[in-house]
Amino acid sequence: METSVSGERVEEDSTQTDHSALDDEVLQKILQSGMDLRRYCKQVEGDLLRAENHSIEDYIKESANIASLHNQISDCDNILERMEGILEGFQTHLSSINTEMVQLQRRSAEMTKQLSNRLAVRATLSQFVDDITVSEQLISSICDASVTEPEFGSALRELGHKTSFAKEQSYRDSRSVLDVRDPLEHLRVKAVTKVRVFLLEQVFKLRKSMANFQVPQDNLLSKYKIFYEFLLANERSAAQEVCVEYIETMGKVYYSYFKAYISRLMKLQYDDNPSKDDLMGVSENVARGGLFQSRTSLKNRGAVFSLGTRGEVLGAGLKAPIIVPHAAGNKLPYEIIFRSVQFALLENGCREFIFLKEFFVVQGNAALDMFNQVLGMTLGMLQKNLDNYAADSYDAIGLMVCANICLKYKSICQERSIAALDTHWSALLAFIWPRLEHVLRLHVQSVKQLDTSKFNRELRPHYITRRFAEFSAAMEFMSETPPPESVHRLMSQLSEEVECMLLRIAAAFPQRKEQLVFLINNLDLILSVHAEHSREQGATAKDTAAREEPKREIIGFQEHLSQRSAEYVEEVLRPHFGAVMQFVKEGEALAAKGQADQLRQQETKCMDIAHKFSVCWRGALEKLSQEVLSSFPSLLTGSQLLQLTLTTLVTYHQRLYAVLPPSAQATLANKHQLMVEIKKYKTNFWSDNLKS
Repeated sequence: METSVSGERVEEDSTQTDHSALDDEVLQKILQSGMDLRRYCKQVEGDLLRAENHSIEDYIKESANIASLHNQISDCDNILERMEGILEGFQTHLSSINTEMVQLQRRSAEMTKQLSNRLAVRATLSQFVDDITVSEQLISSICDASVTEPEFGSALRELGHKTSFAKEQSYRDSRSVLDVRDPLEHLRVKAVTKVRVFLLEQVFKLRKSMANFQVPQDNLLSKYKIFYEFLLANERSAAQEVCVEYIETMGKVYYSYFKAYISRLMKLQYDDNPSKDDLMGVSENVARGGLFQSRTSLKNRGAVFSLGTRGEVLGAGLKAPIIVPHAAGNKLPYEIIFRSVQFALLENGCREFIFLKEFFVVQGNAALDMFNQVLGMTLGMLQKNLDNYAADSYDAIGLMVCANICLKYKSICQERSIAALDTHWSALLAFIWPRLEHVLRLHVQSVKQLDTSKFNRELRPHYITRRFAEFSAAMEFMSETPPPESVHRLMSQLSEEVECMLLRIAAAFPQRKEQLVFLINNLDLILSVHAEHSREQGATAKDTAAREEPKREIIGFQEHLSQRSAEYVEEVLRPHFGAVMQFVKEGEALAAKGQADQLRQQETKCMDIAHKFSVCWRGALEKLSQEVLSSFPSLLTGSQLLQLTLTTLVTYHQRLYAVLPPSAQATLANKHQLMVEIKKYKTNFWSDNLKS
């Protein structure tokens, strides 16, 4: 409104400004024309009067129309006034409706809140009533239903929940608990009595002679675990009684079972086991029972120093079914019996530990303590059995097999996350390792004290060498899990003593060549046996690429064999090419000192050396082949040494050619002829080797 008024004022002011400007212009024109102003005013007044009269005439002519227009305007005013009244009535009505809607919305919100509160109270109250009331069906199921019926189990769960809920509400001083406290207590006592009697009956079933105790265990765990949980929550004394009764019963069951089982298996053990007379350094002539030993003897099976088939128990036989005593038939070594007993313990122990954790709801140290209470006597008996065996055992292979069985079973327990038997495996190893170390010391001492003067002078491998080769290969095969460092040290000492023994025996041969042949045969036997065991182990291993590098002792034997082989080649070449070899060494020494001209001054000697070589080399090849191949029982070893000998001869030929003056070089045998002739011997050997 104020804006429109101010706008009208601005327009009026601008109009007045325009009229004043126009009047000024008219006045200026009148003054410039020199007209009299009075006359001009009269003229203007006359014009205005005429215009007024003309206008009045026009109004008079249009009076009817103006009157009609006035009437129409009045009618419109009346209509608009009535419309205004109607609209004001509508506005008032809409205002009242809006007020009513706000009131209705407020009432709706209040009713919604009241409804939600009532629903929440109803749900809580309904749940409370359901939890606190004792139905007739619950009373009937607890009192009348059999314990083995599913109805009783469901009722027992419901009773346990109601009892816990009532106990919780009693702490909050809820008055409604007073109404159901006595009925719930009577039902709890009735349920505890029935469950206690039933669980004790199930435990007593385990005492039956020759009963399969795993069946009641399965039933208890799968069907009646809720029973013990109910006792544990509502009557701890009854739960403790059931637990103590189970521990005593199963402790006796396991003890009697394993005692009877191991006593029957021990009757299947070999009658004749290794003794002090079966040490590595003891002569073959010293043996119990002479040549006609019992077929149930371990020594008769050749397993005192070799692994043989005894290693199968560490592979596929590790998880084989346990031995049935009356179906075994043949006699068995102790480690087979030990494996069967420990595997039975492994399976039953893991099963028992899981059962104790799940049924008696124990974890951690509590589960371990309960397990030890159940199987403590049994574990002690098995450990005592091993202790008795180890105390009198001189069977290092058997002890090592038993140690590996313990280590592998311990690994299986770790894979199953069963820590209950870890102390048992450690206790068994505590019996095995000291005895094994003692037996190894006896082997070392027997080899060290060996009287080599009593042995026959034979170039073939010594029987003690074969013993050591088989024994060391077996120990290496069973060292997948490293034994204690003391065992490694004793095996190194044994290797050193065997090598010293071979040197003492070799010293008895008058000729150096014989000494070298003896040493090579024995060293080669050791390496061959180890190589054979490595191939067998690699064929059965899952990951042959993960094989360990050769042990330090084997590397030492390989180096010694290489040294002895090189020395033997020199010795076997010397009778045929001794002068040539000496001349080559002297010539190379002079060349190294810068005195090669002295050789040229000895042209006659050089010519003689070249001539001798050219004359005798063909015949010498045949003699060398026969001598080398006949000196070694192993065809492979003989062929390798023959090849090394011929290669060395070719090397000497090249060195001789290098130190000879040109005149003597012309008389020397052609290298091509020498190589062609040597290849003949190599071809003949390999064809013979393939046929064999």
